Amino acid sequence: MDEAGTDEAGMDEAGIHASVDRIANPWGGRTPYDRHRPWPTRVDSHLEAGVAPDQVQRWVQTASILHSDGDAMDVAVVDGRMVGVRGRADDRVNRGRLGPKDLFGWQANASKDRLTRPLIREGGRLVECDWDTAMDRIVTRSRELLEERGPGSIGFYTSGQLYLEEYYTLAVLARAGIGTNHLDGNTRLCTATAAEALKQSFGCDGQPGCYDDFDHADVIALFGHNIAETQPVQWMRLLDRLEGGDPPRLVCVDPRPTRVARRAAVHLAPRAGTNVALLNALLHEIIRTDRVDHEYIAAHTVGFEELASRVRECTPQWAAGVCDVPAASIGEAADVLGDADRLLSTVLQGVYQSHQATAAAVQINNLHLIRGMLGRPGAGVLQMNGQPTAQNTRECGADGDLPGFRNWRNDAHVADLAKVWNVEPGSIPHHAPPTHAMQIFRYAEQGSIRMLWISGTNPAVSLPELSRVRSILRQERLFVVVQDLFRTETARLADVVLPAATWGEKTGASTNADRTVHLSVKAVEPPGEARPDLDVFLDYAARMDFRDKDGGPLITWHDPESAFEAWKRCSAGRPCDYTGITYDRLRDASGVQWPCHEQAPDGTARLYTDGIGWAHPDVCESYGKDLETGAPDEPVEYRSLNPDGRAVIRAAAYLPPHETPDVDHPFQLTTGRTVYHFHTRTKTARAPQLNAAAPDVWVEASVSDAAALGLGEGDLVEVGTPRGALRGRLRVTDIRPGLLFVPFHYGYWDTAAGYGPSGGTPGRAANETTVTDWDPASKQPLFKTAAASLRLVERARGRHAPAPTTTASAPSRTDAAPPTVGGAAALVAETTDASHDTGGRDIR
Repeated sequence: MDEAGTDEAGMDEAGIHASVDRIANPWGGRTPYDRHRPWPTRVDSHLEAGVAPDQVQRWVQTASILHSDGDAMDVAVVDGRMVGVRGRADDRVNRGRLGPKDLFGWQANASKDRLTRPLIREGGRLVECDWDTAMDRIVTRSRELLEERGPGSIGFYTSGQLYLEEYYTLAVLARAGIGTNHLDGNTRLCTATAAEALKQSFGCDGQPGCYDDFDHADVIALFGHNIAETQPVQWMRLLDRLEGGDPPRLVCVDPRPTRVARRAAVHLAPRAGTNVALLNALLHEIIRTDRVDHEYIAAHTVGFEELASRVRECTPQWAAGVCDVPAASIGEAADVLGDADRLLSTVLQGVYQSHQATAAAVQINNLHLIRGMLGRPGAGVLQMNGQPTAQNTRECGADGDLPGFRNWRNDAHVADLAKVWNVEPGSIPHHAPPTHAMQIFRYAEQGSIRMLWISGTNPAVSLPELSRVRSILRQERLFVVVQDLFRTETARLADVVLPAATWGEKTGASTNADRTVHLSVKAVEPPGEARPDLDVFLDYAARMDFRDKDGGPLITWHDPESAFEAWKRCSAGRPCDYTGITYDRLRDASGVQWPCHEQAPDGTARLYTDGIGWAHPDVCESYGKDLETGAPDEPVEYRSLNPDGRAVIRAAAYLPPHETPDVDHPFQLTTGRTVYHFHTRTKTARAPQLNAAAPDVWVEASVSDAAALGLGEGDLVEVGTPRGALRGRLRVTDIRPGLLFVPFHYGYWDTAAGYGPSGGTPGRAANETTVTDWDPASKQPLFKTAAASLRLVERARGRHAPAPTTTASAPSRTDAAPPTVGGAAALVAETTDASHDTGGRDIR
């Protein structure tokens, strides 16, 4: 039985409610509202069969771990086990709503195949052992390498799904304990460009806008951002605004027929890899028609003249030839953007995972700078994240930068951090740029890194060119530690596997894409001997006996709350200042936005409301980079360019993709997500409703391309690139011609092989085909522009692609495939605030 729980804000069964299948309808019912009005509440809930709301013994505060929204929720507990979830009605992020992964994904915690004891490799096999044996093996190898080869022989590759306290502890033990420069997160794959673009434009990381801007904008532009599937609750917010008074106009830039594209006033579907050309044309038109805020530009920016010069010849007609988009459509989009009263732009992987990722993202910042669209309700930019705690990796220094958004090239910043940690500045590696993830794996391949500790991520499925990644992880000379929940594809290749506790089983803070900090409180015990990641890192630091410069313990905290307090001291006076936030406050208030300190005790909704605050040469996080080569600008250059600390308008010329279609590989291949799965499906595939909605990989091709090759819905096809191949059933959609799409979630842990293709046949992982290449500035890998071939393997014979029909993968013909439905097991009741008048009708 699935029921709607009553929420503590006063909603009960007297509220309007309707049962809605949240697999068939991922976004639930509508609660329309008008511009400049608050988003109405709607509480979504799911309890396991047989559990009624009055049987729940405890509701425990938490926030989502399966996307970057940071949706606040409560976990239902009965007899020490999770039995369901409900949205938190008073939270500013979701107002009680939950997406499908929130509603059903918690079931993975109780999977029978959870890791419950450590594993070590003996005789080529992973066998169970106790914690002392596993940790002794890790510590022994660490000490051997430090003595024989130095700190550069050890690397760490972490996640975007741990908690703030865990990232910060990892950053301290890696940087000041080991002394290695080799620490990065899988956020390199999803959010590195967001951070880099913000640093390029504003001198510092941190989202200028916030989710509340959706309530006030009259134009919302989504650049390479399938918000309906990546941040489904914010798409619910947009849908509610579209159904209310004075709805916003949407501009969508996406080559696929996403739900956003279908609701957009203007949909631009450019050829993959041409974003900079398109954006330069939009900037050209806005400048040509003088729809710019000259007063704002003069007061708050530098570099406008160079931009105007660079885009002078970038007409819509020129861009049409490069992007394969009608010039008239480009002009129409420029009109909508240029006439906006309050413009909100969001950006994600369609921009970030390309060869000119940072250059493109910076042009979107430029659009806001030249129009003065910052710092006001509805006027802002969200360089979005792809993971729930990606923001924390950036703040805490677990993603390649120094904690607290400090500049590794600024000696004063390094000295300040050394003072916080009570170590000598020279002991913090800053002689070269922090090593990014792709370079970490290259060093491991070449043999300079001999130990790689991987926590909470699955690179044997998520990194590009998987045959190469597997060969690296298999090396005898590389000692691999994996810390995870399950025996993933990566864990199967490890020397030591540590069983980790996860969301719901540990306490910690997480910060979402709009700087909102939530507290997740431990609800149940982890299975067997699984431990929180924080406990594992603290245990390692103690066994290694890391010391500060006075001989005391380097790491002085012992639990999540003391770790949070330590982080607050590190963040003090920095852009991401947490000093006004406490665990008690996070228990009382559902979500606080940083910076939060004495001058902003209630947090900060928007940055740059009164000019640009962190771009001055003395305080900036970065001096900038060449957008074409990635070469860092020198401090003296930056000081000369921007002595007063204004926003920097950086121009960029369009460059063609590194790999283009040819006779043998006539298509472009792009990869992406579906609303029902997260990353490599280690959690979502263990939730029956989510797995049934999208159980296997598929390949999308356009109607015209399928017809030209004589292919139809459900045919088994093979996609090949110069790196490898995969097979999946074909879904014929309204995707732009010449482009193939494959979801990247599908690996091998649930197959007989367990870690890769077997028998020499093509696999099903999208990253068998993608290229080892990255954006020069952000170092984010490319997943959007591979050259590919497509061929028939066998006819459908009545089979259909296992792709959802509810999303961007909907078939071109509505009768081409059976609809995606959740069935009785997926029914979820929704309760809407009774004060919102819906005329008594069901909300669906």
